[in-house]
Parts: sequence; C-alpha cells; structure tokens
Amino acid sequence: MGKDYDVKVRKAVGKQIKHLREGRGISQEEFAYLVGIDRTYISFIERGLRAPRLPMLYRIAYVLEVPASSLVVEVNDTPDNNR
Repeated sequence: MGKDYDVKVRKAVGKQIKHLREGRGISQEEFAYLVGIDRTYISFIERGLRAPRLPMLYRIAYVLEVPASSLVVEVNDTPDNNR
C-alpha cells in the first residue's frame, strides 16, 4: 500500500472532523479541552498529519455529538496503486 493513500485518508478524516467542529462553532482550543487532548494534536489531525486511533475517534465523535461512523468518509482511490 502506498503512503500517498494513507495521506489521503488522514486528510479526508481530518477535513471531516474540522468541518463538523466548525459547524458546531467550537474553536480548536475549546474542542481539544473537551476531547481531553492538546490543541496541537487536534491541529495535526485536522491537517492530516496525524491519524487518531480508534478510541480517540470515538471521543471526538462524542464531543461533536455525532456517530463515530460520520467521521470516516469515502476516499476516491485504492490502497494498492496496482489495481
């Protein structure tokens, strides 16, 4: 699997989290406090530089008051560039 695909996945999830956070009118600082993590980590997630682990996705979803499944979005690509 290519690293490009991994980056696309991280960016897609981060963009979705940012969209939902901004839609609720929550700043990164407040959001980080509510989730219980550092603001810089939220910034890394939203920019696709870090991939949150599954328990973190559930904590983020809880704070955003959405199902965890709504954080995972389609990526129009394949994990294996040979297909």
